[in-house]
Amino acid sequence: MPAESPVPFTVTLHVRDHCLCLHMQRAARTLARLFDEALRPLGLTNQQFSLLMSLNRPEPPSIAPVASLLGMDRTTLTAALKPLERRGLVNVAPGKKDRRSRLLAITPEGIALLAEAVPIWRRTHDAVDARLADPEPERLRQTLRAMS
Repeated sequence: MPAESPVPFTVTLHVRDHCLCLHMQRAARTLARLFDEALRPLGLTNQQFSLLMSLNRPEPPSIAPVASLLGMDRTTLTAALKPLERRGLVNVAPGKKDRRSRLLAITPEGIALLAEAVPIWRRTHDAVDARLADPEPERLRQTLRAMS
């Protein structure tokens, strides 16, 4: 017979039912799978879509602001850029003022793929919004942004 645990099973059940981190992780994984499936016909993951979208701006950004926006560290962002760069969707070039810095630019092919992806993202996003219990999904988005 196993020894009695110093953490009773009732605590396990309480954590299962109340842990915000657990429920946020589960919801994030569920959403990620949903968007991954929707974007799969374009050969994109939800992370790649977000990365391409973060580069869709008038001037190529450096790595630091993109990493901050996406909540990634620079090393993870650099790794995430590699497959997009191989596909010709992103260019990584030395900075104009500081050659040690790297500027990230979405290519015309990346823009074209993003244009195909946006309607898929919108349909999927609208379906998720419709499933939310809160009649004001913007309140949830504001709360999530405030936490990050």
